[in-house]
Amino acid sequence: MKRRRLGVLLTVGAMVIAMVALIPAEAAGGSAKAGPPTDVRFATFNASLNRGSAGALAAEVSAPGSAQPDVIAEIIQRARPDVLLVNEFDYDAGDVALDGFHDNYLMVDHGTAEAIEYLYRYTAPSNTGVFSGFDLDNSGAAGDFVPNDSFGFGFFPGQFGMAIYSMYPIDFDNVRTFQNFLWKDMPGALLPVEPDGTPWYDDAELGVFRLSSKSHWDVPIEINNGTVHFLVSHPTPPVFDGPEDRNGTRNFDEIRFWADYVHPGRSGYIYDDNGSSGGLAANALFVIAGDQNSDPLDGDSIPGAIQQLLDHPKVNTKVTPSSPGGVEQSALQGGANTAHLSDPAFDTADFSDFAPGNLRADYVLPRKNMAIADAGVFWPLTTDPLFPLAGTFPFPSSDHRLVWLDLSL
Repeated sequence: MKRRRLGVLLTVGAMVIAMVALIPAEAAGGSAKAGPPTDVRFATFNASLNRGSAGALAAEVSAPGSAQPDVIAEIIQRARPDVLLVNEFDYDAGDVALDGFHDNYLMVDHGTAEAIEYLYRYTAPSNTGVFSGFDLDNSGAAGDFVPNDSFGFGFFPGQFGMAIYSMYPIDFDNVRTFQNFLWKDMPGALLPVEPDGTPWYDDAELGVFRLSSKSHWDVPIEINNGTVHFLVSHPTPPVFDGPEDRNGTRNFDEIRFWADYVHPGRSGYIYDDNGSSGGLAANALFVIAGDQNSDPLDGDSIPGAIQQLLDHPKVNTKVTPSSPGGVEQSALQGGANTAHLSDPAFDTADFSDFAPGNLRADYVLPRKNMAIADAGVFWPLTTDPLFPLAGTFPFPSSDHRLVWLDLSL
């Protein structure tokens, strides 16, 4: 597991800079952060910072000036989250991409968007592109198409990984990762079966098959003499399979993992990569974040998948992040969007108009006793000068939008 411990020894000047950086600029889709300095902005962004070969992202962001990372950085600078999860960020063991994107893009002004500094950063390996040694797609041969026979779809280890950037200290010693947790060890797991009822995976495959398509991380963030557990993941898309629905069932259980983890009565079966068992303490504060690849009412996920979190007794859903751009683009693009049941104001992803249409896929969900001061999705109207940052296909940034929540801790 790779860790970054930065800014442990701060000068007084650096501390002042860090405090100034907590004051955000106005973000599209919601007002600028207001209120006391204990308001903390948490965000998730599937930034599509994935590349076609190992080391390509690290090489690209080792120098400034690459077009797509520049746009991604500007979106982050304009939203100005204090704690940020980036999905689809290729992992490298030397943290070259993690540091390079920060130093050469986030720390560089983009027009009127001022540089933003994150003294604390974290990344760790992903299951994507890690060959299982088995024929997981039942094509007849193990390794004939390595991405399908890997623990998570990817052309190389770490593709489509994750990264965390934080203005607040990360308690690195108490980070928990669940990369190696086996799917079969979840009680009542929705393990896929063929239409005739036979298991899709045999016993040998289930003996190694991991639940997480990327990983699940519990990253403790130290805020105001307390700890908030940043619970992050990126469940597999519930598509690209067959009638066995192996990706749909896995998506459901990847989402379920956090629903069980924050419930002491249901988390006893869970173990982390260091062998420690159980989930969060009953009184622990948490924020669940990530591209969950599941809309409450539309798309291809199993019905009720995301409701495992939205309807959870410990999760605060009183405020739903929204944007004017989601509504506008749903109407302009038409197609599958015309038949959707979910409110397009809550959409966070601009997918094919043919199918599945635009969806709410990305979430920031705090514990119920954490007050939500404000929330939004960075999706400006076409008349907004910032609209080109989001754009339309082919996207200058990502097909997902940054989602943020201000929490009064």
